Amino acid sequence: MTTQTVELGYEARPAFVPFHQRKQRFGCIVAHRRAGKTVAATLDLGDAALRCTKPDGRFAYVAPYYAQAKDVVWAYVKRYFGQIPGASINEGELRVDFAHNGARLRLYGADNYDRLHGIYLDGVVLDEYADQPPQAWREVIRPALADRQGWALFIGTPKGRNAFYDVYQAAVKNEDWFALKLKASETGIVPESELAAMRQTMTANEYNREMECDFDAAIEGAYYADAIAQARKDGRIGKVPPDPNLAHRVYCDLGGAGAKADAFTMWVAQFVGKEIRVLHYYEAQGQPAAEHLAWLRSIGLGPGKAEIFLPHDGLSQSGPSVGTWESTFRDAGYSATTLRNEGSGAAGAKSVRIEAVRRLLPRVWFNEATTQGGLDALSAYAEKRDEKRGIGLGPDHNWASHGADAFGLLCVAYEEPSQSWGTALNYRSNPI
Repeated sequence: MTTQTVELGYEARPAFVPFHQRKQRFGCIVAHRRAGKTVAATLDLGDAALRCTKPDGRFAYVAPYYAQAKDVVWAYVKRYFGQIPGASINEGELRVDFAHNGARLRLYGADNYDRLHGIYLDGVVLDEYADQPPQAWREVIRPALADRQGWALFIGTPKGRNAFYDVYQAAVKNEDWFALKLKASETGIVPESELAAMRQTMTANEYNREMECDFDAAIEGAYYADAIAQARKDGRIGKVPPDPNLAHRVYCDLGGAGAKADAFTMWVAQFVGKEIRVLHYYEAQGQPAAEHLAWLRSIGLGPGKAEIFLPHDGLSQSGPSVGTWESTFRDAGYSATTLRNEGSGAAGAKSVRIEAVRRLLPRVWFNEATTQGGLDALSAYAEKRDEKRGIGLGPDHNWASHGADAFGLLCVAYEEPSQSWGTALNYRSNPI
């Protein structure tokens, strides 16, 4: 095979040289702002595509949002790889194809991770992983690497002890992973005078998180992160077995079918005296109602084994292909109840749910093995901020909001059982 040397015009910063020289299949980089992690990861991914000897190699760069991938990464891809002899740029798909080996590098957004279903990957970068739905990696991206034994790299800046924290901790403890943490006080990339100026305008938490890569620095606006951390400290996150004599109750936030649908989420819980025992969490995006029903059956909650509780739009026509969500569950043999919104309007309902969750979290127990995705969502659920005006704008509608909304429904229903429609139920400790 004839080889050709191509000068890309990239010189790695010293802090990233060990990264480019790594041999491990999986890796994690925790880096301060402006360290250059996006450029380094983009060049590493493109270099792997150029050198790929497998037929029709496939490489992906996944950002939290598709628009973010386009705004932040696409310019680097075109700058460094658009001039490769035989390279073909596809602006519409944010894709570059290499003629010499048939490899392809493409950008994606984790906000629509279902687009990765069915593809295979030889390498992938997950950028700002703290802002991505963790199930995208577990359910879609990781399986896409399997048959080709592809590699993966997680990069980002901390946002509390969430899924990104878990990945970094696992990487540090596993010699088969590459792990790198780059603090601004140690890399020398940002001048000390600039860091001093930043400390004058940023809060201590903001600076420690963004520039010193501190996973324990509090996230401004996070609603439940401290309470989840306390639950873990108290031992309320671990192994929680079900009680076969008590009702299983399923609380939902409704999505729909199709690539652009919001996520459909479900929490499965039992109420035992003053305790709330959370046994399972489920999330799916763009899947038909049959998939949600199949999951319930897969955990032993077939028709007659669980009661379904839906938010106010459970009676709307949107979502399932025929009928309403409530009728869909009832037609499948379940008891289904639609609950009204508490508070004034959508914003008021969210406020009521948030306060109910805050009151009840100290008495909630989570079965960790089957609720990790939901715990990640609760920890990441936060207020959106208008930084220019210094005001809060209410809950940020992102990947974490769907699981948090369903959990809020659970807590409101626990405290206000009289607010249900359709059936009269005693929400506390009643056997099926």
